[in-house]
Amino acid sequence: MLVLIDLLWLLAGLTALYFGAEWLVGGASRLAVRFGISPLVVGLTVVAFGTSAPELFVSIGFNNNGHPGMALGNVIGSNICNIGMVLGISAFICVLGVKSQLVRRDLPVLVLATLAFTMILWDGKITRFEGIFLFIGVLIYTLYQLVLAKKINETEVAADFEEEVDLEAAENDPVWKFSLLIFGGLIGLYFGAKWLEIGGGGLAERMGVPKAVISLTLIAFSTSVPELATSIIASLKRQGDIITGNVIGSCLFNLLCVIGMTAAIKPLETGGIAMSDLYVMIAMTVVLFAMMWTGKRITRWEGGILLAGYAGYCIFLWFDRVAVAA
Repeated sequence: MLVLIDLLWLLAGLTALYFGAEWLVGGASRLAVRFGISPLVVGLTVVAFGTSAPELFVSIGFNNNGHPGMALGNVIGSNICNIGMVLGISAFICVLGVKSQLVRRDLPVLVLATLAFTMILWDGKITRFEGIFLFIGVLIYTLYQLVLAKKINETEVAADFEEEVDLEAAENDPVWKFSLLIFGGLIGLYFGAKWLEIGGGGLAERMGVPKAVISLTLIAFSTSVPELATSIIASLKRQGDIITGNVIGSCLFNLLCVIGMTAAIKPLETGGIAMSDLYVMIAMTVVLFAMMWTGKRITRWEGGILLAGYAGYCIFLWFDRVAVAA
């Protein structure tokens, strides 16, 4: 019965995080457009940062409440889940195309960010200074994206964000409505993170599973559900290039923005996260890089490899930490 209650807390937290992020991004982006900021800038800043809001609120909440390992596990597990499960399932539905600029520019940045994150965490902690360093990295990357987008073709890039920003609503709806969406989104994210922590922590205690394992798997999966749902819909519409771009962007923001801000507020410690978890994240990132670099797409059998890798990691966690703890 208590396990069922914990699962209900997790479901409530996931729901609140999902709608909280949707409301925050919707309200903030439309408000920004109303004040004269272009859809291009809004898409590359407000929307990009807002879609990482669930992971950010969850990780900050875990760390501030004395669970730094769960904060790190949420990000590491989310990146592994995004690459292994989200891209794997999406590739099964349709072959995922990859834009050449993604391979030349964004994917190498993700590999470098993953290696830098691992080196920073090598001593078992991330200090405030290191957190600020990571966050500055995402600011530089965002600025670079803005400059490059304007130089290449601002109209074409901006068109990708116009549907997400909803220009018609931005021009016609009252400002108080945008403010209400932002406020509601922040409330939803705050309580969603709280409820996810209650459910995840309770489930770990009742099942005798280390909290780090819960964060690497169940909670990481929960915060990746929005990306999974969006990717499945995009796969059915044969929009593979959008999926790969969103996943790489999400992984990059997790490492630089989420971990950076979390550690800047309060230093992070590993707390149950093993080096093997970092190795798996690096391996998944490098394999993804190889797939995209050689074929400029992710085929169904390559998606199967990514999915098998994610399943294998979950099985490894069970025998390496859960079975041993029992």
